[in-house]
Amino acid sequence: MQPSEVVMTPRQVFLSVLMFGVAGLLLFVYLQVWFEEQRTGRVGKRREQRATSGWGPTHYLRPLPRIMTREKIQEYITNQNPKSHMPRDRKEKTENLLLHSEKPTRVLTETSHPQGEARALSRTTGSPTVKLTERHQGTNTLFRKFSEMKWPMDVRPLNKSLVSDGKWKRADATQEKRRSFLQEFCKKYGGVSRPQSHLFHMVSRIYVEDKHKILYCEVPKAGCSNWKRVLMVLSGLAPSADNISHDAVHYGKHLKKLDSFDLKGIHIRLNTYTKAVFVRDPMERLVSAFRDKFEHPNSYYHPVFGKAIIKKYRPNACEEALNNGSGVKFKEFIHYLLDSHRPVGMDIHWEKVSKLCYPCLISYDFVGKFETLEEDANYFLQLIGAPKELKFPNFKDRHASDRRTNAQVVRQYLKDLTQTERQLIYDFYSLDYLMFNYTTPFL
Repeated sequence: MQPSEVVMTPRQVFLSVLMFGVAGLLLFVYLQVWFEEQRTGRVGKRREQRATSGWGPTHYLRPLPRIMTREKIQEYITNQNPKSHMPRDRKEKTENLLLHSEKPTRVLTETSHPQGEARALSRTTGSPTVKLTERHQGTNTLFRKFSEMKWPMDVRPLNKSLVSDGKWKRADATQEKRRSFLQEFCKKYGGVSRPQSHLFHMVSRIYVEDKHKILYCEVPKAGCSNWKRVLMVLSGLAPSADNISHDAVHYGKHLKKLDSFDLKGIHIRLNTYTKAVFVRDPMERLVSAFRDKFEHPNSYYHPVFGKAIIKKYRPNACEEALNNGSGVKFKEFIHYLLDSHRPVGMDIHWEKVSKLCYPCLISYDFVGKFETLEEDANYFLQLIGAPKELKFPNFKDRHASDRRTNAQVVRQYLKDLTQTERQLIYDFYSLDYLMFNYTTPFL
């Protein structure tokens, strides 16, 4: 036998074949994964390019904000390739949430909280062929409806057929003035400070009462606790508003919010239910929030907000104040409010109404005010056909012994601020002052 000739045993042949087979399998799996990653990356990049260009399919769980003027929308409708389309869910949302004004208009992108994610995922399951077919079927309807949209859309008239008592004439006249003023303000100035927000966030403060078809946008420190009590009575959850505790109102999870529905449910309710918002003089509301959250023991606002405020805005703060967050001064609270780099974020109790309820994007049918709360609320209950025995409660929800926050109380708090600080507070809430026609405070 020559030295170069090597004879392999059957066992060696078997092991060699096995090793080559395993190596080949590993190489095949690696190449398959690599090709899949490349393909997915290219598809994702194309989708992102389409989305960021203005229109195009957008994944529910990865929303991309975009800004479109009305002219661009109409140009898109005219020149759009029929083979392309907008998803039906985007159609339902966009039709309802475009701000109808002569200013450039932002189109709000959809997003999801956990409940919305579950619904979005459930919609994406199934055959790709079925999904593509369903989406193409909605194309013609979508473009036709966009073409037929009228700019701007007027607030629909209130249904007054259920109002039988003539004593509401003054309340009715006041209501028409408020609605008209807000509508004209939004037409004229709606494009000045346009929020770019997501649909589910926009409606996250709106409570739903399906029996009487009511949407109520919650504005804290403007009678919201008693309004929630009324909604619980209207929906049959309680026989009377008088015996519902504060904790049951705010922590009982008895009432539904609009963001708990899918896009179709949101769209239908926004277009068919009576939408109400109750507001309050911004400076009074701010002082009321401060008194409630920082002048009384509070297991949330003191450690979360109080500690951060004292640490940043109180020089040489004592160890006790830094540890428990109690004793925040109004001036320190204002420094926090006006700071563009706040140590802790905003809170709904002192957030602007324009960012809680979006009154220039959602056309509210009824605009009530805390200053005339009892009359406005009871007139609204007449409008929606509430039981005659149901009256809006006028008791103070908490700290009943405290004097209600009014103009005189506000002056006592403002006197410790400089004129510049008072002006900056007004500037901060200027949109709320203007759109709800509140008198400029004494600065």
